[in-house]
Amino acid sequence: MRKKIPSTAALLAFEAAARHESFTRAAEELALTQSAICRQIGTLESFLGVALFRRTRRGVQLTEAGLSYSRQIAPRLDAIERDTLSVMAHHGTGTTLDLAVVPTFATRWLIPRLSGFQQQNPEVVVNMSTQTRPFLFDQTEYDAAIYFGDAGWPGTEAHFLMREYPVPVCSPALPGARAQMSPTEIARLSLLQQTTRPYAWRHWFESAKVNTDQDMAGMRLELFSMLAQAAIERMGVALIPPFLIQHELAAGSLMTPCDCSFPSTRAYYLIVPERKAERPALTRFREWLLAEVARA
Repeated sequence: MRKKIPSTAALLAFEAAARHESFTRAAEELALTQSAICRQIGTLESFLGVALFRRTRRGVQLTEAGLSYSRQIAPRLDAIERDTLSVMAHHGTGTTLDLAVVPTFATRWLIPRLSGFQQQNPEVVVNMSTQTRPFLFDQTEYDAAIYFGDAGWPGTEAHFLMREYPVPVCSPALPGARAQMSPTEIARLSLLQQTTRPYAWRHWFESAKVNTDQDMAGMRLELFSMLAQAAIERMGVALIPPFLIQHELAAGSLMTPCDCSFPSTRAYYLIVPERKAERPALTRFREWLLAEVARA
């Protein structure tokens, strides 16, 4: 029985037109004429029996049905492209692991070690995309995730990796900063806050038994890499786990004015969906990763 699937050409035309909300820009992207895009969209609308675009004086706008359909179609087309590129890269052999990762951990800790896994498993290609929030594996093509937070994802196995032990870091040239400062003196510096860990400074001062009304004040940045660069530029003092900034500490662009630290309540985990837990390539990656964590 023939499946109710539109033509790939029509879907590609629709995805591009929906993303740009412009038939003209979709035509430019796909190297087609505007009339060809119009025909493909018209064919798709006839196939579906619903209007996907609303024609206006300024061009076209997605209808509610068009917006909903575009949100469903776009990730599926992306998945087809990834699968196609994987087959092309391996000529039909080998295995690919698609990981969702938190960005700074991946850049500063995982990737510098990943060559060891590749040497042991040359037939496995590890792809990574950044994700900082929980998601449902059933709605993605990810094989696993390396995540900082809590481990209670439905339908998954969680493998503990490590906690964070953040310390204050700043540029040696930051006004008012010097080696061997007390937590009370740190409170007088400009604090750099992290949006994904909004209470980090409060917990740090509490662990040091220091009361301050400045623990939530200061510039807010999302990633550790942003915090590190802002600290290097003498914009304030940041709270960062040393294992993420080893190069900056070794080079002297950042220093630790106070050694006080505390273990984070949340942790890094390898999250594996139960339905994929026994995949040989994923099993080898999990065993390698846990061994690397133990060695580090």
